[in-house]
Formats: sequence, structure tokens, C-alpha cells
Amino acid sequence: MAGDGRLKSKGRRQEAILAELRAAPTIRISEFAATHGVSTETIRRDLDELTTGGLINRTYGGAIGAPLSGEPLLDDRYRMNAEERMKIARTVVPLIRDGDKLMIDAGATTIFVARRLAAHLKGLTVVTTSFGVASALSSNTSINIRICPGHYDPSDGGVTGPDTIDYLQRFQVAHAILGASRMDDEGPSDFNSNSVGIKRAMINQADNVIFVLDHEKLDRTGFERICAMKQVGHLVTDQQPSDRLMTALAGNGVQLHLPS
Repeated sequence: MAGDGRLKSKGRRQEAILAELRAAPTIRISEFAATHGVSTETIRRDLDELTTGGLINRTYGGAIGAPLSGEPLLDDRYRMNAEERMKIARTVVPLIRDGDKLMIDAGATTIFVARRLAAHLKGLTVVTTSFGVASALSSNTSINIRICPGHYDPSDGGVTGPDTIDYLQRFQVAHAILGASRMDDEGPSDFNSNSVGIKRAMINQADNVIFVLDHEKLDRTGFERICAMKQVGHLVTDQQPSDRLMTALAGNGVQLHLPS
């Protein structure tokens, strides 16, 4: 009986490891051991078993999940500010409900968000321009994924162009989850003009608009304005914005969400 209990405990622990790697790019052995109240050697044995089974890849001091496909030239951006992006992704989850219909933009932060949504929610329908987002969502078989047609843009890891916009206009969704290069008191902006048109199309087809930006992008201006601040429903970021931006958010009815 005691042996059965240990096996169940190990099984639950390994399921937790896989769930965390679906939502975050890496885990640290010491942190995971402390969370589960076991030794680091126990976690190492779990990781060895999962690696042997081809489910994860071991790294020095931790592990990473199966690599995401379809995001060349985006990989370096994806690995920058990973901690901030994980905080943002966790903060987005309560804004979405099981069964919601979404559009998700291409970009590094939105991939983090997709991983976290796949780990916590069921029955979503997601229209996306991003192969990285689609790959992250595919770990959850209850999610219906629709990938837009169009011309692939390696700088964002997604598709753009008139075919993409035409496809997006077929759908009406509850939420559009979007990234941006910058946001100042006038609203979000971007350096990639091709992606700006895609973001605008998603905004037009969504009941609710959620922008996800780390704090380094705030109080700065990009090349092209995406939309006015009044069109933004929610801003999810990792640190308190400046007083000036806070005033602009409040004045335009934008709800600010910060990690708890």
C-alpha cells in the first residue's frame, strides 16, 4: 500500500512537471523540489525518467519542454525577459474563460500567453497568425486552433497580408490578445507596419482587446500607431506604469492588470 502511494505521488509530481513546462520555457530543479517538498535528487530522477521517455530535454540545473516549432528569428526575443513574460502570461489567464473564442497575435509575449492558456483552460477556439502560438496551444487537445493564411514574416513569427486580413474578418471573437513594440499615453504602436494591419483587423473583430507588454515597452513610441488608447480594453504588464501613462489608461477606461 505504501508503495502504491509513492507511485501515485511520483505520477502526480511528474504530471506537474509536464504541466509547468507547457506553460513556461524552463523549470529549475531547486525551485521545483522546494515547491513539492522533496529533495533535489528526487526531482532529478523524475527528470531523467521524463527525458528517457522523450517528453522533455534536460538542461544544467533544470529542464526545458519540447522545442516550439515555427518561430525562426523569434527565438532570441522569446528567451529575453522570460521571467517578466511568464508573469504577464499568468496574469492574463483570469481574463479568459473555458470555451472562449479568441484571436492571438504573433510575437514573443503572446507565445508565453498561449502556453499558459493551454496549461489552464479548456475548450478554447483560437484564431492566430502565429505558428509559435499554434504550437504552444497544441499541447492541449481540447483547444480548436485555426491558423490564418498569408505571407510569413520571420521578424514576428506570423503571417501578414490581404489574405490574412480577409480570413480574420470571417470571425467574431470575445477577446483579441495582442502584443506591440511600444505604448505611450496616446496608445500602442509598432515598428512593423505589416503587423499593424493585422492587429487592427483583430481589434475590429473582437469584443474585448487585451494588450500584453512588458514594462520596458511602456512610455515609449514606435513607428506606427496601432490604435487609439480608447480602443484598448485591458493592459497586462509586469510593473506599475508611470503616472502619466496611468492617467491616460484611467482616462480612456483601460483596465490595468499587474502580477499579484
